[in-house]
This record gives sequence, structure tokens and C-alpha cells, in this order.
Amino acid sequence: MLQSQGSLNISSYTDLYEMIIPKDNFLRRLNDIVDFTFIMDELKENYCLDNGRKAIPPIQMFKYLLLKRIYDLSDVDVVERARYDMSFKYFLELAPEDPVINPSSLTKFRKLRLKGSNESSNNNLLDLLIHKTVEIALDYGVIDSKTIMVDATHTSSRYCSKSVSEFLSEKAKSMRKTVYQYDETIKEKFPKKPAHRSIKETERYCKELIEVIEQSEVNDMPAVKEKVNHLNEILDDCKEQTTLSNDPDARIGHKTEDSSFFGYKSHLAMSKERIITAATITTGEKSDGKQLKDLVHKSKNAGMEVDAVIGDTAYSGTDNLKFAKEEQFQLVSKLHPVITDGKRENSGFEFNKDADMFVCPAGHMAFKKIAKKRKKRNTQLKYYFDVEKCKVCPLRDGCYQEGAKTKTYSVTLKSTEHTEQEAFQESETFKEIAKDRYMIEAKNSELKHRHGYDQATDSGLFGMEMQGATTIFVANLKRIIKLIDQKE
Repeated sequence: MLQSQGSLNISSYTDLYEMIIPKDNFLRRLNDIVDFTFIMDELKENYCLDNGRKAIPPIQMFKYLLLKRIYDLSDVDVVERARYDMSFKYFLELAPEDPVINPSSLTKFRKLRLKGSNESSNNNLLDLLIHKTVEIALDYGVIDSKTIMVDATHTSSRYCSKSVSEFLSEKAKSMRKTVYQYDETIKEKFPKKPAHRSIKETERYCKELIEVIEQSEVNDMPAVKEKVNHLNEILDDCKEQTTLSNDPDARIGHKTEDSSFFGYKSHLAMSKERIITAATITTGEKSDGKQLKDLVHKSKNAGMEVDAVIGDTAYSGTDNLKFAKEEQFQLVSKLHPVITDGKRENSGFEFNKDADMFVCPAGHMAFKKIAKKRKKRNTQLKYYFDVEKCKVCPLRDGCYQEGAKTKTYSVTLKSTEHTEQEAFQESETFKEIAKDRYMIEAKNSELKHRHGYDQATDSGLFGMEMQGATTIFVANLKRIIKLIDQKE
């Protein structure tokens, strides 16, 4: 049965919060500027309203997730810290003497309640949280620009194409290093490292390692406990999913022609005030330019007025230029001759501007290209794909002709097209607006280095969307609080 959470429970000890928690405490200010009742409205359909035991309020459970993201803690550690950290209890709207949840409840909430919401709702949690932060920013008057910047940042899969045993071995090594900082002699008690990196042997080694640490005095150190809890959480995942390293949705994407990553892409739109106004999470192989329409529409739905969009050459495709005219905004994106070729629209082949190569519908990248001059001004580029991959590709019907020794894809560069955009990108207006593009590059760096967004914390596209939702929500609120302070 669902119960609401409106305010702090009545307690004779609540005055302690006024004495202990400063007015400028981040969690206190977060409670002051955000009305979290929208979470109740979003999730109430996933609970029984009039039957069964009382459920832990969804708002409180969601706040636990935010604390995990803000302080980069495991389920066990965020609950443990909430037991004694008064700022955590204040944020969770608990009385000082109230008990905390069992960590397993948080795991179930993340995997069951939120997932049900995401699948049944027209607006997923990612959009909902971003819209809420933009609404708060507009209410406080800290957004007044009508320009957004668009870009994509990649996030490596949690398992990074490594085997389960390799991933567990890395975490075990990290745990050992932390232990050695407090007691190097414990090394003599540790079990022997497995000779063969099989999953079962590595799991057994990790469990024996944890057992030795938990029986020692060094286990009382908070830093060691966090490492042990983290490894235990990963071992539990191994029980639930034996093919832990095979992230079901992660795909190979390319940063340059010679470098790649295994994971996901977050396509972002951001205002000049450095508040993210829209986001779309995709698998790693998706092209950046195709997401422009969604990002603009989502930004407008969040309450933004858009009269200019700044992006790199990935966003200068023909369809995007037409979209900019229809929506009446300036597209500040330099033309790329390959992206602007009209033939490739709806073909399934997508151009990766970082690698300067085309990617087929199955996600395979061309390994070479040849330019051939045609007529007076037109040049044809022919891209070659690995025919051995084409022979066994599940999408080969209609794409690969049986028995063919090569598979190519050709585009023609037309230098006489897009004259309006060519003229615009040479104007002083274009150059002046384009100067602000660096801001979104800095935001991508902030998400990765300050909020752990360089690596996924869970497997699957849904897990990545939840990570993106909570990370962007926290990053936006931190920025909003800073802008409010500057305004005052």
C-alpha cells in the first residue's frame, strides 16, 4: 500500500537539524528549491493504493538514489551513511531517531518500480527530471537565453568488453590496494590468486578475500568497507546474470578512425547558462546528427525558447537544415560535404564524422574510402566494408548480394548545394554565436570527471537512462543553486 511523504515526522529531536545542518548545506538547499511530489505522481501507478503492507514512500526511495549519485556510493553504503549522517536524514525527511531502509529495498526500487514507470509512461524519467530542473531555473529567472548547444558524449559500458573474471580481478585489486594502506601484513593471510581466470575460480577468490578482510580489524575502516560492499554488490550481480560482461545493449562506437569505445552515447542540449535542457540516450554506434530534432523538441517542451542551435559538423545534414528553416531557428553548424549529400537520407548508412567513415545499418564501419573525380565539380567517394562480416550479417538481405567479393557504399559530393548555409557560416553573426560551443564540451567533461559519467554503473540501455536521469538532475540543480547565489 502506498503512503505519501509530505514533511518531517513529528519528533522532539527535529530541532537538532536547525542546530547541526548549516543553511547553505547542499542537501538542505535541494529540499528547499525542489518540490519532490512530482515523483509521487509519476510512480503511484506502480504501487497498490489500498492493499498490502505500507510501502516506503517513493519520494524517499528516489532521494536515496540521488544520494548515491551525488556521493558515488553503493546501495549498502548510502543506507549506512544515512544511519548516522544528519544531513542525509534531513534530506530524506526522516526524524533523527527514525530507522533507515534495508539496502535490498533500494535495489528492488531501482530495478522494478522505476523500470515499470519508464515502460508505461509517455514521458520517461530522463525527460521528466530534466523538465523539472528547467522549470525550476525558469521560475528563479536564471535562464534568459534562447540559444542551445548540442553535442554527444560517450559512456563506456560497465564491463568495457572485458570478461567477468577480468572485471572482478580489477575490483579485487583495487580493494587490496586500499587494505594495504592500513595493514600491509594482511597480505600473508590472503588466498592465493587463481592460476586460471575462470569465472568460478575468480568468484571463489573474491569471496575468500572478502572473508579474510571482514575477519580483520582493518574492516572497521570506512574506505575498506566501501570497497568490500562494492565488490559484494558485483558478486551478487554475477549470481543474477551469469553473462555479466555481455552488456545486452552496449555497442561499439568510434571516437576517431583509430579509436573506439564499447557503450552508450548521451546526446545533450544545453542553454548558455550551462543548464542541460534535453537529453537522449542511445547505444554507442548511433550518429549525432539524427538526434537534433528530438533535442530541440524536448528543449521547447521543457519551456525553452530556441532561436539558435550551436553544433559541430555532425549536425549540418540536409534534413537538419530543412528542420531549422521549418522551426525558424539559426543552425550554427559548419557544413560537412559528406553529411550534406542528399542520397544517404533514409538509407540506413550513417556517417561518423569523428572517424570520417560510414557505418552500415548493422553497426560495422568501412575500413577504407576512395575518391573519384566525376564531371567538372562533383566527386564520388566510395566506402569499402569487410565482406566477410557482410556474409554472416543478419541484415544482409537487400544490402549484400550473395557471392559478391566486395561491399561498397558511394556518395557524391555536390559543391553547388547548400549555398545559403555556406554564406551564413562565413558571416560575422555565425562566427560570433559559434564562440560559445566550448561550453558544452566543458559540461561533458564535468559530467565525466565530477559525476562519474565516463562509465556506466549498470548494464542495459534502461540502466544507462536511469544513470543519465539522476546525473543530469544533480548536475543541473548544482548549477541552478550557483546561479541563484550569483544573482543574489
